[in-house]
Amino acid sequence: MNKLIASLATLFVLGVVNAAIYHKEQHINNGTEVLLELAPVDPRSLMQGDYMILRLAITNDIQSSLKSTQGKDEKAPNHDGLVSVTLDNQKVARFLALTKDATPDSMVLRYRIRNGRLKFGTNAFFFEEGSAAAFDKARYGVFKVAADGDMILVDMADESFKRIK
Repeated sequence: MNKLIASLATLFVLGVVNAAIYHKEQHINNGTEVLLELAPVDPRSLMQGDYMILRLAITNDIQSSLKSTQGKDEKAPNHDGLVSVTLDNQKVARFLALTKDATPDSMVLRYRIRNGRLKFGTNAFFFEEGSAAAFDKARYGVFKVAADGDMILVDMADESFKRIK
């Protein structure tokens, strides 16, 4: 009986993990490609390898909009929200407004605020050790965005929108 329970539990866990992987792969394959301008910091971590902390330029617009509705000195409470953006010819997202829903002529990106820090899908980009010089040229994060605004970082791009390999 214990072997049966352990086997069923293992199958259940594997099913959940594989479903999550499948969902993320579908997101990457079918999501809308969007570039967000970076304001990067380039630290190194002995435990994690080389990585770049991502600070997105659009966060300044979001924080300004939040401050105008809450007051200058107030720290934004923890919450999840949506920002409405338009895409230019290069697929670079431009801030329109904070919103609750998507509109036909724009798309939305999901953000979250935790402990006063505004974050999108990820706040770091990891790269192979020794390739930091190539990623110094990064000016845009390339994200795949689902219809509900969830974002996955898939690549980095330089100032001419060329993906960095």
